[in-house]
Amino acid sequence: MAEPARPSGGGGAGGEGLGRSRGGFISKIHLSADGRCRPLSLIVTPGPRADCTQFKLVLEKIRVPKRGPGRPRKKPDSLAADRAYSNGPCREYLRRRGIRHTIPEKTDSQAARLRKGSRGGRPPAFDEERYKKRNTIERAVNRLKQYRAVATRYDKRGYVFLGTAAAASLVIRLRT
Repeated sequence: MAEPARPSGGGGAGGEGLGRSRGGFISKIHLSADGRCRPLSLIVTPGPRADCTQFKLVLEKIRVPKRGPGRPRKKPDSLAADRAYSNGPCREYLRRRGIRHTIPEKTDSQAARLRKGSRGGRPPAFDEERYKKRNTIERAVNRLKQYRAVATRYDKRGYVFLGTAAAASLVIRLRT
């Protein structure tokens, strides 16, 4: 008899979305949210994993169905992110896909650009009014954490926890 297919991600704690920290095993949910604080896409990774490594995956998982016939929307109109995503690969990815973005520049990148003088290039555009709306992602995370199963993660398997978080985000979407 053939062995049942296992979810991708390898074995061990890392494959289950668990990472070791001082407090024990932790997980991190990377997500994108719309302007009404509703989650659009979710990814579960081990806790110590950097946010910018999951940036492309989160954006590529966005699927917003249309009311009528046609393909779902895969590209947001604009994006506001914090300094963790202020690196060249993230900005280049957004430019290539044609997504307007508001990401503040890190102070060390700003200093490096200024040290280069005219070879350093222009500073990236930054719209303070659009950046003020970045708190929608924080509010979306808080909405998800209203569900105890998401906030505490007692699920042993990573794909079960991802399903729990997806079910909670579906309930949020249906209620708003």
